[in-house]
Order: sequence, then structure tokens, then C-alpha cells
Amino acid sequence: MNDKQLVAIEAAKLATNGMLIGLGTGSTANYFIEALAERQAKEGLNIQTVASSTISAIKAQNCGLALVTISQIKQLDLYVDGADEITPKLSLLKGRGQDLVMEKLLATAAKQFVVVADKSKLVSRIGEKFVIPIEVMPNAWQMVKQQLEKHGASGDIRLNAGQDNVAISAQGNYVLDMTFSASLNDKALNDLLNSIPGIVEHGVFYGLARQVLIADKGQIEVMSL
Repeated sequence: MNDKQLVAIEAAKLATNGMLIGLGTGSTANYFIEALAERQAKEGLNIQTVASSTISAIKAQNCGLALVTISQIKQLDLYVDGADEITPKLSLLKGRGQDLVMEKLLATAAKQFVVVADKSKLVSRIGEKFVIPIEVMPNAWQMVKQQLEKHGASGDIRLNAGQDNVAISAQGNYVLDMTFSASLNDKALNDLLNSIPGIVEHGVFYGLARQVLIADKGQIEVMSL
């Protein structure tokens, strides 16, 4: 069993009868979906789920989990997802998979947002290892990019896998992949991105996570605020 599986199984232990549980997107989230389905099958757990992406919805259906759509809910009990970067204060970088809007909607609406990851995702600041994904209105991307450049950012529009057209997010928007100065702290970066018109959503998850489960060589560390 690898570290991602281990931490996903640990997170699945948080599920209890009657819960509405949000399912994240990515490799660790897939292990969580499997672990949740196994608990449901073995223990007769009565739960419903809502998925942050089409691929996670398909995975949940294939595993036998009951799904509701996001339009049917106002709040959920638990949301479990991975992250690309995690700081000591539990700021996160997410959204490289282009499901930014749904992921942040679920994280914000959850009574408990738990992040599952391995030790490689720990960083000292957001943007240390990866660019910041910024989802923008298609007709506004150049104006948004210019505004970001005024604040010292650099980067460009994301291309698709074939590098022959722009990438399209799950919500039909474009994505800018930008790098910012290391002097900009997580709160300042979050505030800046929230303030620019034309930005639909961005990958900085500030002040949302309350618990992070980190797996390292078969051991699990719990980070919390």
C-alpha cells in the first residue's frame, strides 16, 4: 500500500451515517472514493456524495456511491481532496486539473474540509513549486493578464495537451498559469486575485482547510489549526 492509499483510508474513517460527502479530484481523491465505497459495502454506511468533477463522479458511480448534484445542496458535512502545495499554515495550491470552481465551491460549503497528501506536497509558501492557476473569462484573459503583470506576475495562457489550442476549464473558461514574487505572502496573493475583475476563480485556497493528513513512509501526520 502506498502513502496516498494510506492517507485516503484514514480520511475515509471520518465518514459517519447520514453524511453528505464531497469528493475531490485526482489520484489521492480516487483512493478516497475507493476507501469510502469499501466502508459503505462492508459496514452498510448510509451516505450521499457530491463530486467536484465529471471524472470523480464517474469513479463514484462505478464504485457504487450515491451521487447528488451540486445544484441540490446548500452545505455538505465533509469534503476530502488533495492539494498540489500545502504550507505550514494550511494554505493550499489547487486546481492544476482545471476544476477550480467546483473544488472551491465544495471546500467553502463544507463543515469540514480535510486535505489528504503525501509529504512531497509540503512547501514554505504558495507558488514555491508550481505556477498559480487562474481561471478567467475567455474574453477578458488579456486584460486580466495585464493587470497581473502590473503586480509583478509573469506567465501565459495555458495550452491544451496537444499544444495546438488554449486549454478549456471544466466551466468553459481559460486558465492563466502565473508566477508571483516570493515576497507576496499567501493572504496578499489571495486578496490580490480576489480583487481583479475577470478572474472567475484561482488556485489559492486560503483559510479554508482546517485539517491536513500527511502520509510519509507508512506514517500519518495530522496538521491542524
